[in-house]
Amino acid sequence: MKNTNLFKEFPEVSAKQWKQKIQVDLKGADYNEALVWESLEGINVKPFYNEEDLENIPTFSLPQDHNWSIGQSIYVNDEKKSNTKALEILEKGVESLILNIPNEATDFEALLADLDLEEVELYFYFEFLSLEPIKKLVTYLKGKKAKAHLNIDIIGHLTKDGNWYHNLEKDHELFTDLVVLGTPDISVIGVDMLHYQNAGANMVQQLAYALAHANEYINHVVTSSAVEKSFPITFTVGVGSNYFFEIAKLKALRWLWKSLVAEYGIQSECNILAIPSKRNKTLYDYNVNMLRTTSECMSAVLGGADTVCNLPYDAIYHKNNEFGERIARNQLLLLKEEGYFTDASQISDGAYYTESLTNQLAEKALTLFKHLEKTGGFLEGLKKGTVQQKIKESAQKEQQLFDEGKIVSLGTNKYQNPQDRMKDDMELYPFVKTKARKTIIEPIIEKRLAEASEQKRLNDE
Repeated sequence: MKNTNLFKEFPEVSAKQWKQKIQVDLKGADYNEALVWESLEGINVKPFYNEEDLENIPTFSLPQDHNWSIGQSIYVNDEKKSNTKALEILEKGVESLILNIPNEATDFEALLADLDLEEVELYFYFEFLSLEPIKKLVTYLKGKKAKAHLNIDIIGHLTKDGNWYHNLEKDHELFTDLVVLGTPDISVIGVDMLHYQNAGANMVQQLAYALAHANEYINHVVTSSAVEKSFPITFTVGVGSNYFFEIAKLKALRWLWKSLVAEYGIQSECNILAIPSKRNKTLYDYNVNMLRTTSECMSAVLGGADTVCNLPYDAIYHKNNEFGERIARNQLLLLKEEGYFTDASQISDGAYYTESLTNQLAEKALTLFKHLEKTGGFLEGLKKGTVQQKIKESAQKEQQLFDEGKIVSLGTNKYQNPQDRMKDDMELYPFVKTKARKTIIEPIIEKRLAEASEQKRLNDE
């Protein structure tokens, strides 16, 4: 790491000296072919990094007091039962609640009764777009001095569903009406990056599309004078298994966001809710999912997420159950309380590899973002289908590597257990669902890497 005195008694070794030593040890093998590999983002990863890799490149650091909270998701079918569950999990170490709201008739007072809203951070995800119920919620939250994120994301809904909630004009009108409800403690706007990750977008695409996605909101809000110099926003980020790249991705996201809003003369810190991706999760040998999510949550913390909500190991095939949720929650508690990850977001600062990756991801994402803006912006890209096509191409490239065994998934495409049986244990359908219907754009479809092989194994049981 940069500017440390840990090894001052040893002579400095230049990158050239390291490479010469490696080439001797390779005994004639080509350095680039043997040790340099190319990521899905087109980044060449070297076998070693040193201080020379950080020369003449900017770096980005989080504030010294940055910390993260443990989140857990609740799907609100019944307000009283959800309230009871919220109170129980808060007693068990949860610090932030992620509340999924399916309908407009939700009684928010009953849902939030007896919660210490000055201490508990709230994330809401609405399956509808309506002014009055959300306005009532905001009024209630203001009275309780609560900190909340409403995650109103009309473009995110469009990318998933293929249609607006109502239509373009009404959705944007309601969006404007909702944005003005925001306060320093209640952010209204959200951008769902998790969806792009689950659909197979590479990290450069995730960053660039999230930035372009958010830029559509900035342009709309600034044009409508809904805000002046403040623009709070929450990014919901999917975290995959490429450990160091994911750390760098989150750091690059903050860096890109600060750079973007500065162009508008806006002061804004984004809030990041990180959730492990479903793309690499598996139906067979499902306990390995716990190893995957542990690694992914570590990346999220080291990358500087504000809240981490873990994914239960059985989330793709089981309905919500206490055991799976308890294991997911305890993974985060172990990291925070016993793994000393409480203030861990500073650890990656100055690390040659992650700083280099952060810079490269940010630069590549900024280039893609600028290209997208020159060709009409994110909504225009969705309308033309170019965004969807680029994500498909990236997903197909990753799928091919998975199918060839170059991306290894233990228990699925490597070291399968032929005795595994899952057909009778599935409560949820874990594969892509197709339904023919009319849409105004082609929706971006989430798909796990293991789906085809799992369907074959199920048929063979």
